[in-house]
Amino acid sequence: MRKYGVSEQPTRLVAYCRVSSNAQKPDLKNQRRILEEFCMAKGLADVEFIEEVVDGLNFKRKKFTVLMDAVGRGEIGTLIIAHKDRLTRFGFEWYAHYAEVNGCEMLVLNQERLSPEQEMVQDLMTIVHCFSSRLYGLQNYRTIARAYQQLLRRQSRSCKQFQGRIC
Repeated sequence: MRKYGVSEQPTRLVAYCRVSSNAQKPDLKNQRRILEEFCMAKGLADVEFIEEVVDGLNFKRKKFTVLMDAVGRGEIGTLIIAHKDRLTRFGFEWYAHYAEVNGCEMLVLNQERLSPEQEMVQDLMTIVHCFSSRLYGLQNYRTIARAYQQLLRRQSRSCKQFQGRIC
């Protein structure tokens, strides 16, 4: 039952799968298979599967945003995920609370328990990985931009030489 607003029972069952990159698509299929097996074992029917290939630190994920909007409207009765970091890299407890106050039960299959130190190390590694990936992407962008500028300079020189022959 929803605590805020409408008091009707949410009925949708949603399983959310996410990986960070296209290179991890096989992991996405495996994640979905595990969730499907879990749903069949628990006798859960009519489960909607949402799959995304996007970084978990990106809070502007299209499908994630639509899912959270549906949770906020009280439309989702159960949200099933393989591991809490598949939903979000940081702030999972807030999203779990948000789901609860909107009548959504959150089922997390892998309930790995880490010590506070292990959790902090894992969070720091995630942050370092995220920013190093952005830096690597920026370096690639700069390399491509430099190559494009060189190409434009060469074309400009070729045009000037060509124009000099005509005149």
